[in-house]
Amino acid sequence: MRGEFPPAQLTLHEADALTFDLAKLPERLRVVGNLPYNISSPLLFHLASFADRLADVHVTLQKEVVARMTAEPATPDYGRLTVMLQATFRMTRLFVIPPGAFRPAPKVDSAIVRLVPLGATKPAIADEALFARVVAAAFGQRRKTLRNALASICDEGAMRGVRIDPAARGETLSVDDYVRLANGVSARYTP
Repeated sequence: MRGEFPPAQLTLHEADALTFDLAKLPERLRVVGNLPYNISSPLLFHLASFADRLADVHVTLQKEVVARMTAEPATPDYGRLTVMLQATFRMTRLFVIPPGAFRPAPKVDSAIVRLVPLGATKPAIADEALFARVVAAAFGQRRKTLRNALASICDEGAMRGVRIDPAARGETLSVDDYVRLANGVSARYTP
């Protein structure tokens, strides 16, 4: 590519996509690509950390990953990836791509998903790191109740204080519930 286009028409950045600082690029980026399936989740989390600079993201992923990204609470696909991404993006599965559309053909179906940053409608998360810890702990062992899964982060009183049932399981809470819980924990335990 470098030889086909003059520098005024193409700026090529060669870097590790998982560590590349997207802040070096102009704002309102449009990301388009066929993501490597083996690093799709870490790459999506990396993109989410730059959501304020993104116009949108259109990527091809394994169909099952897209199902997890767009899942609803209390469904088998709903999990950490769902909550973390839905707290940042509005996501839409656009269409499925069969294996035969690729050379060589993968052993799985793929799907195109559109991610649009929530912008001003993004939930107000008081402490992003704490939010991520709460979500990770809630889904760390799916069969545990929140009382047990979050014992190292907060007590039952903190959960009840924000109208979360300590006997519930992580997969039953909505994204808004997780935001409310993390913000409540932050307010309760921050001096």
